Amino acid sequence: METLIHYFENIPSSHRSIILVGGITFFWLLEGAIPLFKFNYKKWKHAWPNLFFTATTVVINFGLAFLLLNTADWVKANDFGLINWLPEMPLWLYVLLGVLFLDFFGAYLAHLVEHKVKPLWMVHLVHHTDHNVDTTTANRHHPLESVIRFTFTLLGVFLVGTPIGIIMLYQSLSLVATQFGHANIKMNRKVDKLLSYIIVSPDMHKVHHHNLLPYTDSNFGNIFSIWDRLLGTYMELDRDKIVYGVDTFPDEVINNDLKELLKQPFQGYRKPTNLEELT
Repeated sequence: METLIHYFENIPSSHRSIILVGGITFFWLLEGAIPLFKFNYKKWKHAWPNLFFTATTVVINFGLAFLLLNTADWVKANDFGLINWLPEMPLWLYVLLGVLFLDFFGAYLAHLVEHKVKPLWMVHLVHHTDHNVDTTTANRHHPLESVIRFTFTLLGVFLVGTPIGIIMLYQSLSLVATQFGHANIKMNRKVDKLLSYIIVSPDMHKVHHHNLLPYTDSNFGNIFSIWDRLLGTYMELDRDKIVYGVDTFPDEVINNDLKELLKQPFQGYRKPTNLEELT
């Protein structure tokens, strides 16, 4: 475990790039082999705006990385944060709790708030208006959302008290987890269900991308499914019944146009058309 944390304390930018590009490539190929839905689309054309937003997310996170580093150094120097106030524990447990709590603040809580606060929902909307959810959808975030998500991660680092090694490990796991959760892959239903008791499985996250409430407002987790299960936001829906997109922004052509997506957060909130009855 010490070797692992030491590696992530000093992980080269090239290795982080390999995780990003390698993950997209792996799941892209897997989608071709075992697709969940056979989309009638040109895969590269669909991927273009999503990859653009992936690039802007990388640039923003890189530009603000010094804040994470400075915060991590401060909590370490001052022995500050939740995991540092707990009784002494084995390193593996310290790392696990660090990643688990960062997943809550940096992913689950951020995601929940974005759905409940209307101006933030309009920013997050760009992620949901993809009508053909695949692994490239994972980082389809408007630049404003990238800043919002970074702010929540920074808050998590401060409150949890995680050193830089755990932060880098968390971000790497988070990246692969979100690519996996969005990937258009057809897993055995029982295997997917078993995975969903621990991590966010593809079928579990696809429910979140259904175009109607209340399913859209469920399954907010990124790495671990524990937060949705503990906090009452876990829902199930047969994957064959899932329809991607958002009911209030139904135009698929507009929703795959980069210029329109950049303007989408400023178009004004639209009230949901209806609440779908639970099945």
